[in-house]
Amino acid sequence: MKPSNLPCIPFSPPRIDDKTIAEVTAALQSGWITTGHRVKEFEKRLAQYVGIEKVVCVNSASAGLELMLRWFGVQEGDEVIVPAYTYCATANVVVHCGAKPVMVDVNSTDFNINIKNVENAITKKTKVIIPVDFAGFPCDYDELNQLVNKENIKKKFTPKTAEQKMLGRILILSDSAHSVGATYKGKHTGALTDITVFSFHAVKNLTTAEGGAICLNLPAVFNQEELYKYLCVKSLHGQSKDALSKTQIGNWRYDVCEAGYKCNMTDILAAIGLVELERYENDMLIKRKHIFDQYTAAFSKDERFEVPVYKTDTKTSSYHVYPLRIKNITENERDCIIQKITEQNISVNVHFIPLPMLSFYKNRGYNIADFPVAYDNFAREISLPVYYDLTDEQVERVVAAVMGK
Repeated sequence: MKPSNLPCIPFSPPRIDDKTIAEVTAALQSGWITTGHRVKEFEKRLAQYVGIEKVVCVNSASAGLELMLRWFGVQEGDEVIVPAYTYCATANVVVHCGAKPVMVDVNSTDFNINIKNVENAITKKTKVIIPVDFAGFPCDYDELNQLVNKENIKKKFTPKTAEQKMLGRILILSDSAHSVGATYKGKHTGALTDITVFSFHAVKNLTTAEGGAICLNLPAVFNQEELYKYLCVKSLHGQSKDALSKTQIGNWRYDVCEAGYKCNMTDILAAIGLVELERYENDMLIKRKHIFDQYTAAFSKDERFEVPVYKTDTKTSSYHVYPLRIKNITENERDCIIQKITEQNISVNVHFIPLPMLSFYKNRGYNIADFPVAYDNFAREISLPVYYDLTDEQVERVVAAVMGK
């Protein structure tokens, strides 16, 4: 059989089975499909899973990041530190707020933001640091949390808003779009720093088709319950009551407290999330780890390849992306390898094109030459298929194609 006639191996299809379909059907048949009881239940279970008090569900991780930047008062003249190696959403939300994304280079070992580079980038304009848990592997959160609490760093902080004065230091807003279920020193992501935002996009381990969640873990000076209620209002046009509250007898009247946003999660999406979360730890993560282990067992025997770090003494990945790197090749050579793999009906990807290489940021003066590690990681990286229904035989086929067999 010719390679082109082999069945297609997709990159990351969602897990949709009878249990998912039944729960979504039940939501549809309930007559309540917007924000309602299922969203509130999903928030509650997420908070329990992560190990914090409050989670706010929204329609995307991007919306969650921007909501929190705006809550913290990030505005024109401010700076927000982000890794040069991430998806554009991490920086786009900063631009939306009128602030400047300050990009820093990443680690060669795990693709994550380099703490020393972060420290060197901090100025009196810095209001927020957005670390990214690349591929599901947690950043160095102890080091980040300690950094923003150092006296010389706190002295640089110039608060403008009430929230900034209450915190009294740079906010750590974790972009954990990849890392639901990952752990660091015995704690789940979501409970590792001030605020964490998850993504439940269709390609994520835990999906709701589209969606996200804001995990609130701020110091005790902040009232988490009050902030939760505020964010529920802010994510619904600034309206004081949601549709479910207004259905109560005599409770139709509402107010609009601010010109808020429209980014609430719906019960249909939460129905998918409830099913996924129930079987996440003891099913989905186990299967994804199995696939990672198979890839590593195969590629670690070949000196041409550099396998990713996904488990250490203190960190465990969520096994979201398997970023294989090939040693001593150029970007063009990597692209040729991808072409040969896809000719065998195997879908692979690249995570990600670094921000300074994208036209929007390039035109703003960012230069990839300033981020040599990010570029080297990108130029040699191929993301391999990882999804629940990927079989051992299909993994072997992927391995053979990547090895050129």
